[in-house]
Amino acid sequence: MNRRDFLKVAAAAGAAGAVDTASALQREPKTLPPNAVGMLYDATQCIGCKACVAACKEANHMPPEHDASKSELMWDVPLDLSGKTLNIIKVYQDGAAAQKDREINGYSFVKRHCLHCVDPSCVSACPVSAMTKDPKTGIVEHHADRCIGCRYCVYACPFSVPKFEYDGPFGQIQKCQFCAHLQAKGQLPACCDVCPTGASLFGLVEDLKKEAQIRLSKKPGDSHRFARGKLGGNRPTQDGTIANYQKHLYGDKELGGTQILYLSA
Repeated sequence: MNRRDFLKVAAAAGAAGAVDTASALQREPKTLPPNAVGMLYDATQCIGCKACVAACKEANHMPPEHDASKSELMWDVPLDLSGKTLNIIKVYQDGAAAQKDREINGYSFVKRHCLHCVDPSCVSACPVSAMTKDPKTGIVEHHADRCIGCRYCVYACPFSVPKFEYDGPFGQIQKCQFCAHLQAKGQLPACCDVCPTGASLFGLVEDLKKEAQIRLSKKPGDSHRFARGKLGGNRPTQDGTIANYQKHLYGDKELGGTQILYLSA
């Protein structure tokens, strides 16, 4: 065997060994707790009022953003997630943006915050267990008293959610904790509580998935009774019509699944 053939064989053997090692280290994906709570965000119901953004700041004692160009404080119009903003509404538009929920010359809103992954990479990446996943509710929580500011969670999150407070000497990680402190009191997450249309809907994840499939199974224009605040709660509902949905529930399978689910047209 000449030198070139030897190197080919050695390289192939090394690659095969690496694959075997990776397979041996791979674990089974985690599963959703049976009583996991989550949110169904229906973009077709969102009117972009941003009441959820302001309510989130109030419930979590988050300061307003500062617009340096205008020397103003911004409570409900932050541009992105940050160490001061845990939840935002963004608008996506095309052309003249003349009609909502239309791809061409239309626009739509989207809600951004922590998706509370079923198998969160931020929890796996944190070296001091400052990121944890509640075994009952599935909520991904950050514990500031444990955090060492390494920002591994920032780099590990595929959705770019955790944000570090860079504007202070003792910055901490900030992210949506799904208002766990309010849920402990029997209340709803602030964003779901104030949403006037039910675009942000709280409930058990499995129930929310069933509700999403009901909406997807109907035809555009069909009537539907939309819950507000909490699925199966005693809050007022509103009658509406089914939009021309994309036939996909985002978060059902993506990256192992998330507890925040999305429907859009």
